[in-house]
Amino acid sequence: QLQIVESGGTLVQPGGSLRLSCVVSGFSLDLYAIGWFRQAPGKERVGVSCLGVDGSRDGPIAHYADSVKGRFAISRDKAKNTVYLEMSNLKPEDTAVYYCARHIWTFCVSEFMEDEYDYWGQGTPVTVSS
Repeated sequence: QLQIVESGGTLVQPGGSLRLSCVVSGFSLDLYAIGWFRQAPGKERVGVSCLGVDGSRDGPIAHYADSVKGRFAISRDKAKNTVYLEMSNLKPEDTAVYYCARHIWTFCVSEFMEDEYDYWGQGTPVTVSS
């Protein structure tokens, strides 16, 4: 059974930190790149970060949207079938539902085109507010 389950979203104060988890099953993280997307209320879903597979065309290369560079970090724990998104110095504009998705290739690109992702989790909401 192929599953992607995000967790860790909560209410956090501006300037705070949070770690989101993406637990996958039914496929190997050695074969597919993984991306994080987010959708703020009333706005389109946009790419946040993605991470390629070790040994892929580009190697384990991470990409980040300009809006989160220097604040977010994506990582992978293969033993736990989990991809993480570490978020720091959170801002109110980071408020969104965060989605984890499987890329169709072993590598990913910074354009974050949704057509290149074939399976999505249900999302986990993050609210940054005082």
